[in-house]
Amino acid sequence: MGHSAAVWDYRAATEITKDWNGIDQVLLRTPRGSSARVSLHGAQVTSWRNEHGEELLFTSSKAIFKAPKAIRGGIPMCFPQFGNCGSLEQHGFARNRMWAIDENPPPLPGNDSSGKSFIDLVLKSSEEDMKCWPHSFEFRLRVALAADGDLTLISRVRNINGKPFSFSFAYHTYLLVSDISEIRIEGLETLDYLDNLFKKERFTEQGDAITFESEVDRVYLSSPNIIAVLDHEKKRTFVIRKEGLPDVAVWNPWEKKSKSMVDFGDEEYKQMLCVDGAVIEKPVSLKPGEEWTGRLQLSVVPSSFCSDRLGLDRSGL
Repeated sequence: MGHSAAVWDYRAATEITKDWNGIDQVLLRTPRGSSARVSLHGAQVTSWRNEHGEELLFTSSKAIFKAPKAIRGGIPMCFPQFGNCGSLEQHGFARNRMWAIDENPPPLPGNDSSGKSFIDLVLKSSEEDMKCWPHSFEFRLRVALAADGDLTLISRVRNINGKPFSFSFAYHTYLLVSDISEIRIEGLETLDYLDNLFKKERFTEQGDAITFESEVDRVYLSSPNIIAVLDHEKKRTFVIRKEGLPDVAVWNPWEKKSKSMVDFGDEEYKQMLCVDGAVIEKPVSLKPGEEWTGRLQLSVVPSSFCSDRLGLDRSGL
């Protein structure tokens, strides 16, 4: 359906194609020209573009787009663990599995589909997964693109096990920035954080905003539901709104670590910043039949629009 049509057909705005490895991917589009791509490999958002066609997510030029390797960039999902511990692979297995399109998803609370182009995906525990993580689950993800270009990810994890289980989770969001040294994050000041560069020692953030001049690998705890990432050079701000995700992981590998990563360019740390809505410090526990929901909404506004009007004074969604 063309842009001139009186009513935009959101089903027609969802197209399934294949990437160059033959893996299905879903293209979401809006009448104004915004778009997002979601790969069935990991249910990973690999692209999010504004109405001018400008990419908003970082993907490394050296990323390996081949299962079972997770793609370096976009928004991979860390489940059932964040980080590296025990017998599970780094950041869990969800980002390395092939997901299916969910043809009959159970309804979301509220009206989360009106005026949006969206896709529903599902991952169910396989025999292979049960060997390393012996729990039966259903993980449903909706990726939605609103008419104004906002990108929303809604994850629902249900315990269909006979016993309780717990997990940690993160939307590992790689934002594309003009220059990391020109970036500041507002909304995390005064919070406690765990510093992964110092054996997860706990510190309190002292700055009035977070800025970057060296490697950062932190988990900010009990964070507000709105966080802003200001890109001074581009005069734009990423606004991150979240529900069910109390923690925020902030990561930039800087120069030395960049050179040690095979799927990351030596200088690419300058153009990226990971700011993840997450549940890390206190994992989610689900009894049989219980369901957890974690919601992330990303939008971009001109920086002149920011702080005071966003209600960064700890307001909710």
